[in-house]
Amino acid sequence: MEFLRTKPIAAFQHDLAHSSLKKGLNAMDITLLGLGIIIGTGIFVLTGVVAAEYAGPGIMLSFILAGITCGFVAMAYSELAAALPVAGSGYTYTYSTLGELIAWLVGWGLILEYSVGSATVAVGWSAYLTGLLKSAGMPLPTWLTAGPWDGGLINLPAMLIVGVITLLLIRGITESSRVNKILVFVKVAAIFIFLFLAAPHIEPSNWVPVLPFGWHGVSAGTAVIFFSYIGFDCIATAAEETKNPNRDMPIGIIASLGICTLLYICVSATLTGVVPYTELDNAEPVAYVLRHLGYSFGSALVGTGALCGLSTVILVFLYAQSRAFFAMSRDGLLPRFFSRVNPKTNTPVEVTLVVGTIVAVMAGLTPINIIAEMTSAGTLFAFSCSLLGVMVLRKKHPQLPRPFRCPWLYTMATLGFVFCVYIFSNLSMHTFEFFFSWLLVGGLIYWFYGRRHSALQVGSAAYEAHQAGYRADAQAARTQASE
Repeated sequence: MEFLRTKPIAAFQHDLAHSSLKKGLNAMDITLLGLGIIIGTGIFVLTGVVAAEYAGPGIMLSFILAGITCGFVAMAYSELAAALPVAGSGYTYTYSTLGELIAWLVGWGLILEYSVGSATVAVGWSAYLTGLLKSAGMPLPTWLTAGPWDGGLINLPAMLIVGVITLLLIRGITESSRVNKILVFVKVAAIFIFLFLAAPHIEPSNWVPVLPFGWHGVSAGTAVIFFSYIGFDCIATAAEETKNPNRDMPIGIIASLGICTLLYICVSATLTGVVPYTELDNAEPVAYVLRHLGYSFGSALVGTGALCGLSTVILVFLYAQSRAFFAMSRDGLLPRFFSRVNPKTNTPVEVTLVVGTIVAVMAGLTPINIIAEMTSAGTLFAFSCSLLGVMVLRKKHPQLPRPFRCPWLYTMATLGFVFCVYIFSNLSMHTFEFFFSWLLVGGLIYWFYGRRHSALQVGSAAYEAHQAGYRADAQAARTQASE
């Protein structure tokens, strides 16, 4: 059956050999991309909400549970990213193992993940900017900083930051990587400033009770903050633009996850130890705690670092989404428009503009509490399918070169799958309803367009026209780059 067909390994190798994307990233760049997206919303925005409404001081256990789950997934992703270093992340890995329909649904889920994730972070960025300006005596009116559901008209700062980052991504991956490095160093410095100022004021009594909402609260909190850990999923989409993906991708994925897990635990322990968890229900908990301690200047410094940190998260989310569209379009499952690469910048300019516009509208109009869980749903679905895929790939293609081999693969992948399903089951009912409605819409698009235009639909006129156009675009980009 056509929806069970898988993309041959040779086809991935052909895509890689004829790619028009620029290879400009190394292991340090990949690690910093991971830090750029993992360190952000989880520390600067969601820690307060999750502690106050879900887990209390048990948020430390929520981060540990999420970190363990992502550790299993990261090891499997490292093997896949080294063996199949092409754009697309979970979509690409699933296409080679579980079939076209499942791959499409994973890709469709990733589009939801990246879109909603970008909008969520932009709303958090706006909250920090508004707080900084208010502290400086320049408050912005509510109607300009909140969407209709939050008592305003439009969240203009959130829309503006998405627009600026979209223009940066259009400039090129090398330029975007340079900016990301600077912003990552600023936000890591801000985290250490926070820990240095706040940790001495920890009162262990604030950690009692540790589990005010019970273990269910810890699990529900994990489902929400899992959104914070999807950085290595996003950086896996950069494999095709990495100089030595066989070496650099595993290093970047594993290193970024380990560093970020440690920082998450330290920050969440400090937040809930300094003030009662019930006081953290806001979108800028780190700056709030420092203001509570009387460190107004420190709060401003950390708030500035948070703005830098959240900016890098938006950058990597938008980057990953445009590459997911690119990979699906190259396979014929979306129109060729989405895989056009500009000859001057070697970036998919048109699709980046479309993505940026959609995310800006979402950020300007949608409240953060509605959209945050949607990202976790798409991520967990993609992770689950990829974990199944890596086991199938090891069985089907045992001779495929694997520069990095996941140790005890079947045990790790199985545990990762079980953990992902467990966390997914703790999402709210409205998230389930929205996510499966999204998959239904995606299934209809695949049935009426994707399966007929698929690059695996050999001999179809639509496929031949699509592939001829893609080859022409890629050749034009390579010719322009060599001049």
